[in-house]
Amino acid sequence: MLGGSAITVGIVLLDSDGPWMLALGLGAVAVFLGSWFWFGWRQDAPGPGGAIFVIVAVAFAGTVTAVTPSAAVVQCFVFPLAWTCLRRIASSLVASVAIALAVGIGMYISDGSWEQSVSIEAFSLAFAIGLGLWISQIADQSNQRRVLLEELESAQEQLALLNRDSGITSERERLAREIHDTIAQDLTGIVLLAQRVSRELDAGETAAAGAQLVLLEESARTALAETRALVAASAPPSLEAGSIAGALERLGERFERETAIAVSVLAEVNEPVDRDLEVVLLRCAQEGLANVRKHSGASRVAVHLRWGPERSLQVSDNGAGFELGAATDGYGLRGMRDRLALAGGTLDVESGADGTTLLVTLPKGSS
Repeated sequence: MLGGSAITVGIVLLDSDGPWMLALGLGAVAVFLGSWFWFGWRQDAPGPGGAIFVIVAVAFAGTVTAVTPSAAVVQCFVFPLAWTCLRRIASSLVASVAIALAVGIGMYISDGSWEQSVSIEAFSLAFAIGLGLWISQIADQSNQRRVLLEELESAQEQLALLNRDSGITSERERLAREIHDTIAQDLTGIVLLAQRVSRELDAGETAAAGAQLVLLEESARTALAETRALVAASAPPSLEAGSIAGALERLGERFERETAIAVSVLAEVNEPVDRDLEVVLLRCAQEGLANVRKHSGASRVAVHLRWGPERSLQVSDNGAGFELGAATDGYGLRGMRDRLALAGGTLDVESGADGTTLLVTLPKGSS
């Protein structure tokens, strides 16, 4: 585009008076183009290249206009070039005034009319400054939008990282709850059974020890099945065989065989139970029975599920109980509360000298 403008100026210069003036004008065009290709086009590069090119452009505009007044048309592209190369508004205003003075002087030299030169260049300068300020404002807004866009992209990247970290943390917490409520409980039972077998073997009770070994093998198989289900992210094996009522019955039977603590299970299920909520109820029952095994010293425990107008699971024992104010929730109760919170449920604990009751409550719209 600049080359085409220079060729146009060269054609206009053919109208100059005499070969010497033509040579001067063409020389100015050559210097102008040479400075552009030398450093003018690299206006974004650091250094004084842009300012030097603008100085050359001012001299070029004044020279070619002095050769012939028709060449004053060069200011149509010299003004924008100055604003583009200098970028700073103060510098661009100074350059615009210099261009207007140079072209005005050139016009006076070529046609000898001060009035015409001043009137034309006053209008040209006002138009150039107005257009330059408008374009500068648009450029500033574009830069601000670019900065905001970069900040938005950066914020989105940070948000993605936070979401990923939050997802990792949530998954770790989920795995911790699952491992605690399944594998850890099974391993605890295996340890207790192994201790009982050892004592019975030491006492010579081989028949009783053999029965405990059967339970030990069953517990190990259950732990292995729970591990596989956890890895496959599938439903617990105890639920795959049927409903939550059957799963609670099997859980109670196994717990009674392992601990010799009498377990009664009552499941009043009058509405279908969502599979995810079945998992929540089963895990809460497992944790409640695990607490009975580890802390209560109870001789009997009752598991009561109500699923209908009322949605609750109650685990009660006749153990020693504990002081609620002095109790510091272990991971079991805390994990149970976290699990219930995800399902919109709550956990209430009552404890005294006659035993402890865990009451799990789920809202009506939770299925």
